[in-house]
Amino acid sequence: MMTKNGNNGKPLKVVGKPFRKVDARAKCTGQTKFADDIFLPRMLYCKILRSHHPHALIKKIDISRALATPGVLAVLTGKDLPIPYGILPVSQDELALCIDKVRFIGDPVAAVAAIDEDVAFDAMNLIEVEYEPLNTISSIEEGVLIDEPRIHEYGEGGNIHKKVSLEFGEVDQGFAEADLIREDTFFYEGNTHLPMEQHAAVAHFDSDEKLTLWSATQTPHYVHRALTKVLEIPASHIRVIATPNGGGFGGKSDPFNHEIIVSKLAMITGRPVKCTLTREEVFYCHRGRHPVLMHVKTGVKKDGAITAMHFKSFLDGGAYGSYGVASTFYTGALQTVTYEVPRYKFDGLRVFTNKPPCGPKRGHGTPQPRYALEVQLDKIAEDLKLDPAQMRKAHLVKPNSITANYLRIGSMGLGACIDKIVAGSDWKNKFAWSEPPAVAGG
Repeated sequence: MMTKNGNNGKPLKVVGKPFRKVDARAKCTGQTKFADDIFLPRMLYCKILRSHHPHALIKKIDISRALATPGVLAVLTGKDLPIPYGILPVSQDELALCIDKVRFIGDPVAAVAAIDEDVAFDAMNLIEVEYEPLNTISSIEEGVLIDEPRIHEYGEGGNIHKKVSLEFGEVDQGFAEADLIREDTFFYEGNTHLPMEQHAAVAHFDSDEKLTLWSATQTPHYVHRALTKVLEIPASHIRVIATPNGGGFGGKSDPFNHEIIVSKLAMITGRPVKCTLTREEVFYCHRGRHPVLMHVKTGVKKDGAITAMHFKSFLDGGAYGSYGVASTFYTGALQTVTYEVPRYKFDGLRVFTNKPPCGPKRGHGTPQPRYALEVQLDKIAEDLKLDPAQMRKAHLVKPNSITANYLRIGSMGLGACIDKIVAGSDWKNKFAWSEPPAVAGG
């Protein structure tokens, strides 16, 4: 069917037309160069030694055997890169290589540059590290209740990274007006990215003392900023090239230690250095979706109209800050943008644990509470004996309105979406309330 525009009746040139993606031919024929496809003359290969302890003090690192290995040109430890960095100004808590403490299994401790990956791998395994294990914080509950040992020396005290408490309107009054108040606790397990392309980076430091980094990154400007800070060289002497990504989904949105490490090794050796992470190392980099414990208290009228909501979220942030402060706010921000919530209160808390750090993954901080709220709405509909589809549609946020927490709503397409699903699923014929079977002796 030909689509016409509203001005002169001529066919549209772009909307509704199939166009080939501009990079499709190169990708289909294998011509696209990803970070690991880059090979430079005299290039060295980097391997990173990672902690096998979730939480421990580093007492001693012996790199002598690695340095003596034929084909090894340089070995780095944390003392070579002592300046911390991070994606957010409030969470500058990461080191390219740990100096005094490791905080999760996979935390980087030392790095080797050698003539090939096999030599680098063998030399990496010759590095000897003496650890003093510390007690492990492994859950949200432990992060809240256990103050010592602290994973970081900053935050809201103990192992709490961030606390948030916001209230919009008279929430207690809203609950007083409700015909039904329901409280539920939910837990979202969390998950991580799995891009087809592993993280990779290649660094070249030229004779003019200018650094070029090719990296599978989604945030080249943030990487550029971190390199300037940690390497202490002018920003004008650094160029970061974001190569095509073989998948990212938010998992390549932080500055990563391997990007800084290869840059430092290139500066030391005067030769290009590449590091391609293994699939296991990608999971150590992680930055996936936070596990979140949630408690939702919602008051409703008999027709399902919400009178007030109090939402509490507890996030397992893992070992570092990453985007975690933003994720904490996001877990509370968007409960008001689908159904009308005239009075709203949010309490959020993010804890540090001795696990790979969580961060941005596809709308970070928002799928977890959406799951909790939608499940609770189904439970409320069952309590009120209402059709959950119709109950939702009756109380949608109005287009071009302002929510209780001052978010501006433009268009609202959820009603049409619900209608489409109801029609396509034959919902009205399949859905019906029925009384539960009687229990013998009850």
